[in-house]
Amino acid sequence: MAAQFKRRIEKLASLMQNSGISGAIVSPGTNLFYLTGLSPSATLERLFALLISSDGVTLIAPKLYENELKGCWIENIVIWSDSENPYTILSDLIRKSFGRSGKIAIDDNMQAAHILRAYESLRAYDLAPLGPLISRLRIVKDEEEIKLMSEAAKIADKVIERIISEKLVGKKEKELARFIENEIVDLGADKFSFDAIVASGPNGANPHHTPTERKISEGDLLIVDFGAKYKGYCSDITRTFSIGKPSERALEVYNIVKEAQEEAFQTVREGVIAKEVDAVARKIIASKGYGERFIHRTGHGLGLDIHEEPYIAQNSDVELRNGMTFTIEPGIYLEGEFGVRIEDDVAVINGRGERLTKMSRELVVL
Repeated sequence: MAAQFKRRIEKLASLMQNSGISGAIVSPGTNLFYLTGLSPSATLERLFALLISSDGVTLIAPKLYENELKGCWIENIVIWSDSENPYTILSDLIRKSFGRSGKIAIDDNMQAAHILRAYESLRAYDLAPLGPLISRLRIVKDEEEIKLMSEAAKIADKVIERIISEKLVGKKEKELARFIENEIVDLGADKFSFDAIVASGPNGANPHHTPTERKISEGDLLIVDFGAKYKGYCSDITRTFSIGKPSERALEVYNIVKEAQEEAFQTVREGVIAKEVDAVARKIIASKGYGERFIHRTGHGLGLDIHEEPYIAQNSDVELRNGMTFTIEPGIYLEGEFGVRIEDDVAVINGRGERLTKMSRELVVL
């Protein structure tokens, strides 16, 4: 594994050099995990950072993590104790690693408190976000990453099966959300990718609805949207169910979304531009008179983060390539009535789209 992380850092260092960036500071989060395999928990206000330069890498970490870092593949680790000022240590390391001027890339997820406390040291440099640079690496997954995402997707599929077997009428949205999150962990995930969305009846018209005390009732359309995180990698699935026999209008809308999702998926090919996939879904929904009711992009990239590049959106000029992973999730939202969304995780493999989530997209009546 150490060789893999070293290769990733070497690739990032090369991109930095080509962009005129002399150094990067990476904080705990998915970028640090991607580059090092480290995922320290509860760092909170304590400074924990990786410094990357053309000369190599240095990790600065609180003494709390000293035991956990024994055996870490990174050779240059600076441990600080609570009696020391970590920003003085950081300042010295920045000068030694990056020189006294130039351009530094700062992790997009780095706490503002750390940046402000280190500002006296950083003000001599031009600062740039690390995100656009590292996303050029993370946007294409290798075989092992896709394998882990497939496992996360399998867990999501199994949770859908368990939802279908539950008696849902009378259950509160909050109760079902807790059930989903518990099942995700019970099935072997590290945790859930994000707080589960459960939206019943008119609440389904809110794409990112927060589950409430509302009880699921006969005649509802029910949207469930959730994901599993497996060894760091996310899945994200949405299915819409009918609680009892659906109305003709609900069935009509469901079938439009299903068609849009299928046709968008069939458009996925290596070399296709992301906005072309979005356009296919959007055109179908608009042609049926619901264009203004499709109020979000068709999809988003997926990986270590639940939302990352590439975005399957109207303004995305990203060319799809083998190894890219993203969602396809068109929806129609009718205020005061219901919503419908169908979402799958998709990878570009051997030049074509392949669904990682496999559950049926036919309307299930519960």
